[in-house]
Amino acid sequence: MGRKHWAGIALALVAIALSLWVGLSTAKAAPQAKKLDSVTLQLKWVTQSQFAGYYAAKALGYYKAFGLDVNIKVGGPDITPEQVVASGQADIGLDWLPSLLATRDTGTNLVNIAQVFARSGMTELTWKSSGITSIAGMQGKTVGVWCCGNQFELYAALTKHGMDPEHNKGVKIFNQPFDMNAFLKKRIDAAAAMTYNELAQVLETKNPATGKLYQLADLNVFKLQNEGTGMLEDGLFAQQDWVDGNRDVATRFIAASDRGWIYCRDHAAACTNIVLKNGPTLGKGHQTWQMNEINKLILPNTLGIGVMPAAAFKQTAAIALKYKVIKKASSAKAYDAQLSKAALQYLRNHVKGIDVYGKTWKPAAVSVTPGGK
Repeated sequence: MGRKHWAGIALALVAIALSLWVGLSTAKAAPQAKKLDSVTLQLKWVTQSQFAGYYAAKALGYYKAFGLDVNIKVGGPDITPEQVVASGQADIGLDWLPSLLATRDTGTNLVNIAQVFARSGMTELTWKSSGITSIAGMQGKTVGVWCCGNQFELYAALTKHGMDPEHNKGVKIFNQPFDMNAFLKKRIDAAAAMTYNELAQVLETKNPATGKLYQLADLNVFKLQNEGTGMLEDGLFAQQDWVDGNRDVATRFIAASDRGWIYCRDHAAACTNIVLKNGPTLGKGHQTWQMNEINKLILPNTLGIGVMPAAAFKQTAAIALKYKVIKKASSAKAYDAQLSKAALQYLRNHVKGIDVYGKTWKPAAVSVTPGGK
């Protein structure tokens, strides 16, 4: 074998070794993908625009960008978010504050970590033709209200005007199903309705007298927030032990969720479409109305999105105590305001110029569609 041949083999071996060395050094230099922290969120109800911010945060990659892998579990009539979180089947839940306080009252150590809704969406409706122009005017009338923890805002308003709804004195309480049929058929004088749901159901219905949809002009809408008896609704909560061991995860989750809600504020139509892709049960028209109304409950917030208003907490807790939703007074330990504040700072640090207050935001003028389609 000649020298040239040996020289060729030697050069080939050097080339192979060099190739292997470059490959190994490149592999070592390549950044390793950071493992995402898993979080399971339990919703209060089925997929709808009420939860748009969470679906948007997942669909747009906000959770992933903040190092999270989030699983969203839908709710329903047979699901109590507090029970799901307390049993460890979800890390974070979403429910109305009175329900959280009631669960804490039984000894379960759950804590509110962000108060997403800054105001109540509960209303009581009457027909303009009824002549009932105020809560006080419901004296002696048949008044519809939902049971099972949803009645207390109205009870407080009726009591404020001299009625005793718990004992049907001065007013007749009607246990209203979760629909508006009794009101539409005028079997009751007043009906409970959320601004973002049942109010729209009435407006999506044809008036048999005209053949056209009912209008807001046909209704008196009494917002219990304006009556001074509003109670805080959708808030995020978790077990205290989980919070203590996962404050960074909780902060990032709240921050990414806030970012999702801010996106929905500024891109309501696109956000509605994200909801529809995740759960097309309710029509686009109904979801569009709901998205606009949900934004009104969240923003503006002078404290910043998700921060608990201390006065609103005290009012909710006081009403809950008065109507025996809870047996003992709730303290500020029921919520952790530092997490929501830290989340806002985290969000500002990572998304420059983001508006977390929504002071200049204006709701859209949304027209309902027949049947919410």
